[in-house]
Parts: sequence; structure tokens; C-alpha cells
Amino acid sequence: MQTPNWSWWYKGFWCAGLVWLLAFHSASGADIVPAATNSQPAFNVEAATRAYLNQLTAAQKSRSDAYFEGGYWLQLWQYLWSAGIALLLLQTRLSARIRDFAVHRTRFKPLQTALYALSYILLTSALVFPLTTYSDFFREHQYGMTTQGFGSWFEDQLKGLLVSVIFGCPLIVALMGIVRRLQNSWHIWGAAVALTFIILGIVFGPVFIAPMFNKYTLLSDPKVLNPVLRLAHANGIATDKVYEVDASRQTTRVSANVSGFLGTMRITLNDNLINRSSLPEIEAVMAHEMGHYVLNHVYKMVLFLGVIIVVGFAFLRFAANWLIARAGPRWEISDIGDVAVLPLAALLLSTYFFCLTPVMNTFIRTQEMEADMFGLNAARQPDGFAQAALKLSEYRKMEPTPLEEWFFFDHPSGATRIRTAMRWKAENLDTPDAKP
Repeated sequence: MQTPNWSWWYKGFWCAGLVWLLAFHSASGADIVPAATNSQPAFNVEAATRAYLNQLTAAQKSRSDAYFEGGYWLQLWQYLWSAGIALLLLQTRLSARIRDFAVHRTRFKPLQTALYALSYILLTSALVFPLTTYSDFFREHQYGMTTQGFGSWFEDQLKGLLVSVIFGCPLIVALMGIVRRLQNSWHIWGAAVALTFIILGIVFGPVFIAPMFNKYTLLSDPKVLNPVLRLAHANGIATDKVYEVDASRQTTRVSANVSGFLGTMRITLNDNLINRSSLPEIEAVMAHEMGHYVLNHVYKMVLFLGVIIVVGFAFLRFAANWLIARAGPRWEISDIGDVAVLPLAALLLSTYFFCLTPVMNTFIRTQEMEADMFGLNAARQPDGFAQAALKLSEYRKMEPTPLEEWFFFDHPSGATRIRTAMRWKAENLDTPDAKP
């Protein structure tokens, strides 16, 4: 499901990698299993994999490759654009002017920081909006990925901006307060505060934030509900409710997730998945999503992000102090406790996370592969899984090079997933309850 483009440097805090997105490929509800994949004594994994991949026409493959490869450049341009905004605010001393404006309005330091934070979020959101409009609206329409008109899309952007303000202002106030009071250890406590906000986003996101953008209703169709609940109960997920979300108002992609934790867990299917996929595909996708929950991936992700953030804040402390000592007077920034330093902090952290792209992608991709294996063993639908993976061809390159997959892919490629499903099928041909 597409999410609105929140203020650019907060994106990393609210993305937990919990949603597996699959693109719409066909409106048919029936599995089309290539002949080469049928159970037979001499089952050939590579031949079965190629039979699935050959379902894509040359035009379809070319289109998906162009869309995904364009995303490589888009990542670079998004980083350079945000870095340019940070440098603009510093070099023109606009950040210092915003700080002065806040200081002249109140003597209360936290309120000064809040006023600066509000101005900063609004200004940077406006400056990044042209690129956001291209990447999230025009480009998505160009490749047929979205169903939204501009008015509806823009409304979602405003909602996302509101969320950025609600979460971003308190976060900046808390971080600046820590920096001013704990000169020698602020990077440690600041990382703890940032991680706390991530956890709050994961806990409250499914219940309070997601419903701002879509309508969630209880799934009532027993043909879909009962198999999903059987999968959940068989794998220790204690719930009797499954939700459906109207994702089709925004996108053509199909998706599902098991989101939240600490009492806010919920199973959700989007209406595209229900309307455009067969039951074996739905079971395969839901078993994958349940794998994330059963394998405690959200907790492992929080721990991983905790390490990344602690290292990032340590880098921020030393790099920011070094740069302020050399360019601070030109930027009219006195020290690290000056709220006008925020663009510099954003520049350093965005550079840090940009350089960690392959590391972040590899960690998430590893979790996705674990969930794939769990899903195959739980649903026992290798062909349903392969058909679902084939739908990735709408927006993800199916057969990347190994280096390409390592660097740019935060999920296994479609070819890798289909090959995994066919290998599972080959090893389970003689199992009585295996589903061809």
C-alpha cells in the first residue's frame, strides 16, 4: 500500500518494513499453473521456474525493468534534493533566521524549539514537494500504479504532513532538550528517544495513523476469512478478526500485513488482494505475513534499528561538532545545542542512511526470505506463492543481477521467490498434504 510522503527526514522513523507489496498483474481469480510445474517424477526446479517467468511478455518485462531501474536514480535524486535543501538553509542562514524568529516570540526554550520545528517541517515539506509530486503522483500514473486523482492524492499528502508535525515537533523538542542538558552523552540518550518514537509509531500506526488514509472494515467473506483464520490459529496467532482495507482508492497493487505489537496486532488484507487473487495466492501471501509475526521480526527490526541509530547518533555528534567548528560562524550556528543546527543534522543523518542502503536492504531482505520459507511451510501453496510473486513484475525487476539484488532489493527478487517455491515443491512432491 502506498503511504503518503511525510516530511523527508522522518521517513526512516516510521517505516518498519512490515508490509509486503505485490503489484496487480491480472484480474483473474484462478491460478494459472504452467505445465512444467505439475507434479511429476522428474520435476525440474529450474525448468519450472523458467516456465513461470516465461509467462511475462517482453513488453511487460521491459516495462517493469524500466520502472524499477528508474527507482535507482530516484533514490539518488531524493538524497541529493534533500541534501540540497539542507545546504540551502545553512548557506543562506535561513535556518538561523527561523531560529531568531522563534527566539523573538518566546523566552521558553522548549517553545522556541517547537516553533522552529514547526517552521522547519513546513518549509522542507514545501521545498521537497515538487520531487514528491513527480515520484509519487506523475511517475506512478505513468506506470499505471495509482488510481488516485490529484485532489485525493494531495489530501493524503496534507494528512501525512499533519502526522509529521504531530510526531516531529515533540521529537525535535525532546532531542534538543537532551543535547542542551547532556553535552557528553546526548548521542546515547538521543538515540534512545529516537528509538522510542519508532516504537510508538509501530504501536499506534495501525490503530490511529493508518485509518486516517484508508477505511478499515472487518472481513466477512467466509471463503477468504475462514482459511486465513485457520492459518492464524494453526500458527499461534490468537485472533478472530481479519480486516479489509480499501487500498484500491489509491493503488492497483495488492498487499497484506500483520502489523503492530504490544496489544495492537491486526491482520489486514487490501481489497486488491481479495478481488484480484486466487485463494491459493491469498493463503500464500497471508502465511508469509504471519511469518513476520511468528518469527518476531518486528522485535528484531527494532533491535537492528537501535544499533543503527546509536551508531548514527555517534557519527552525528562527532561530524556535527567538527563542521560547526569550521563553518558554524558562517552559518550563524553557535554550537550543537543551537536549534538552527537541525538542517546540518538532517544532512548528516540522511547521508549516513543513504550510505547504509545495502546494509538496510540486506537485513530486510533476509527477514523477507525467512518469512517466505515460513509461508511455504505454513500454507503449502508453492504455486500460489509463485503466482503471487509473479505479480511483482508490475513494479519490480524480476531477474536482477546478484549485485543488483544485493544493493537495491529490500525483498528477494521475483525470480528468487519463484525458484524458492519450486524448490520447496520439488522437496515435497511425495508429501500427502502438499498442494500442487
